[in-house]
Amino acid sequence: MPRFSNLDDPDYARFAWARYWRVMGWMAAATSLAVVSILGVLFLLHGTVSIHLYIAAALGIGFTMLLTAALMGLVFLSSGTGHDESIDDALDPDAP
Repeated sequence: MPRFSNLDDPDYARFAWARYWRVMGWMAAATSLAVVSILGVLFLLHGTVSIHLYIAAALGIGFTMLLTAALMGLVFLSSGTGHDESIDDALDPDAP
């Protein structure tokens, strides 16, 4: 029998997901700031080079930072709500 997870409660799940999306909003702002800063540094170091360098740098930095934030946010969401403890582990010797 699966154990109860706090994400099964609609009110708590709404709160947890709102907190997740609030953190993602802050990370999107931090990512935008990082991309603009790094593109500025690239322009200072290399001047006017191919536009493809700037597009690739912006997409690579932005995608990497947002993907990392999304995955880490899901890890913290799962752990913080008790969802990790609610699974049935057939290999656990203490499981009923």
